[in-house]
Amino acid sequence: CKILRCNSEYVAAALALRGPGRGSALCSALRSYSRCARRTSRTCRGDLAFHSAVHGIEDLMIHNNCSKEGPTVPPRDPRGFEASDVCDYERSFLYKHGRPPGFQHCAAFGDPHIRTFQHDFHTCRVEGSWPLLDNDYLFVQATSSPVAAGSNATVTSKLTIIFKNMKECIDQKVYQAELDNLPAAFQDGSVNGGSRPGGSSLTIRERIPGRHVEIRARYIGTTISIRQAGRQLSFSIRAADEVTRAFPEEQDLQLCVGGCPRNQRMSRSPRERGRVPAETARQLCREMLPVEDVYFQSCVFDVVTSGDINFTMAARGALEDARLFLPDVEKLHIFQ
Repeated sequence: CKILRCNSEYVAAALALRGPGRGSALCSALRSYSRCARRTSRTCRGDLAFHSAVHGIEDLMIHNNCSKEGPTVPPRDPRGFEASDVCDYERSFLYKHGRPPGFQHCAAFGDPHIRTFQHDFHTCRVEGSWPLLDNDYLFVQATSSPVAAGSNATVTSKLTIIFKNMKECIDQKVYQAELDNLPAAFQDGSVNGGSRPGGSSLTIRERIPGRHVEIRARYIGTTISIRQAGRQLSFSIRAADEVTRAFPEEQDLQLCVGGCPRNQRMSRSPRERGRVPAETARQLCREMLPVEDVYFQSCVFDVVTSGDINFTMAARGALEDARLFLPDVEKLHIFQ
């Protein structure tokens, strides 16, 4: 099935359109797109991408008031386009749907505290390895261990992220971070998606040496932030809606999707006998987090439980990521 080539030719033609005559030129590009799709109908029968493209063409023709008969544009060589734009999710989505994609945010930090894609917020007792994400594009696993000897509270001590093979864009890449080891490269030593034409659509960058790494997966409209503050790792992600939903129903044990299982949830009320007095923890957290929301509550809980004031930086880092990653800044603060 060669529908991807038709998609590429159409988007390449649409990207080149400028000026007052854009409407009629866009109709010509859509008619060419439709003709290309018809030519592939026999080999693409049953292919979801093909049927999605056919319906998309019909919608765009109606939306732009295009007639089915009329001039077309000559086919373009899509090879250069595929390398730079098929693997640019946001740009491709915009030209396929006429609007930018939606995004969602999830984070895991501190005890760990989980902010789900649906803005639920849980503090978890989870120990061992748990999936934060497990979908068609990404697998993210967090490994937790006790924050201190004899404590029920745990922290993330290891993160494993697998960027799954995507034929047009990247080879499969694995990133692994552990306490005191935040590499600025994937496990194979590379810093991008490999030798495929769209390999540059997956990149890794060190923001703060040994403390903050950012991975951009442009081909799926996703950015990931990994930080270390004190003796814990934190994870934040901004992902396209389509990516967050790309999993079968039985694969729903993902902390970013459903939060902590009920039997693993903890109250964030400070304990009477912590390693740091609760009022001292509040003062320390207030210096970093002036709004007393769930990030502030999490900070107080972590400092009281662990006795480590570096946990104030974990909550602050998670809030900074949320400020950057949330599509709706009005949902930044959660109050419970």
